Amino acid sequence: MDVGIVSYGAYVPRNRIKPEEIGRIWGVDGKGMGKGLMINQKSVPSPDEDVVTIATEAARSMMARVPEVNPKDIGAIYVGSESHPYAVKPTATIVAEAIEATPSMTAADMEFACKAGTAGIQACMGLVGSGMVKYGVAIGADTSQGAPGDALEYSASAGGAAYLIGSENIIARINKTLSFTTDTPDFWRREGQPYPKHGGRFTGEPAYFRHITSAAKMMLEAMGTKPEDYNYAVFHQPNGKFPTRVAAQLGFTTEQIQYGLLTPEIGNTYSGAVPLGLANVLDHAKPGDRIFVTSYGSGAGSDSFDITVTDAIKDYKRDNAPVLEKILSNVVYLDYGTYAKFKGKIILPE
Repeated sequence: MDVGIVSYGAYVPRNRIKPEEIGRIWGVDGKGMGKGLMINQKSVPSPDEDVVTIATEAARSMMARVPEVNPKDIGAIYVGSESHPYAVKPTATIVAEAIEATPSMTAADMEFACKAGTAGIQACMGLVGSGMVKYGVAIGADTSQGAPGDALEYSASAGGAAYLIGSENIIARINKTLSFTTDTPDFWRREGQPYPKHGGRFTGEPAYFRHITSAAKMMLEAMGTKPEDYNYAVFHQPNGKFPTRVAAQLGFTTEQIQYGLLTPEIGNTYSGAVPLGLANVLDHAKPGDRIFVTSYGSGAGSDSFDITVTDAIKDYKRDNAPVLEKILSNVVYLDYGTYAKFKGKIILPE
């Protein structure tokens, strides 16, 4: 049975803050920091936006593009995030209610740092492929955290994307998925702590690069393919520097990662990073295009996917919801004070 993407939707808050504005407050060269990270600006959620609203907006866009799909046929919903608004109460059930999915379904929140969204896709693939459900929904979304003055503050942003996984009328067939996972504690946040901690340089070679390259090489070997066999490639993007470097190491070109690399303009959306990059690729894809995807989540692991766009994308009602190019064109810039208020770094007295 072929299993793949039936529909998708995306959402990114319109607020932005530039690295130089953050650096201005902390007395550092923010513009230089942004240049080093290859980040020009990052998205910021409004006070009334969180993982629930982002996931719901993305899911509604996903469903708007397939009006022929009955939401009552959705048998599973997984929302991957590390910034769920509730410590105890699932985001997935709220999203299910919002898109009018059937109550006779399974739903859960997932957490594996920045690859929780792709882990949800894998779970849905298994349920659909086994015949347990007709459709599954996998969402990766975050309103990520960065402590004031920390390097993460220059990149941690907000956004997400939703995917409807099924076996009928698929616009992109997932030919294979596999994972590479180890216990590598490069990034963590303990219960009750508002901001995560990271291992600095340790987050590079033994964490991000080892897992991305290992999963990617495993996939190329399993499929008997080379980088030049793909039209597009999407890699996890904590900044603009890492995915650009890992793509070159693996043999992918700048042109292949062009559409999938969004971090320079929206920052690191954590669990939303790869799902958003893939959504932007699908916004531009044609039948027969082949897409290589590898996510990364601290803790640590990578999920890799080999995807082929099908002829069904020609009749896909993509215009029933805003494409990412349109979403990202609506921008409002914030000063640090407004940004700090929106992110809860400044608590107003009652």
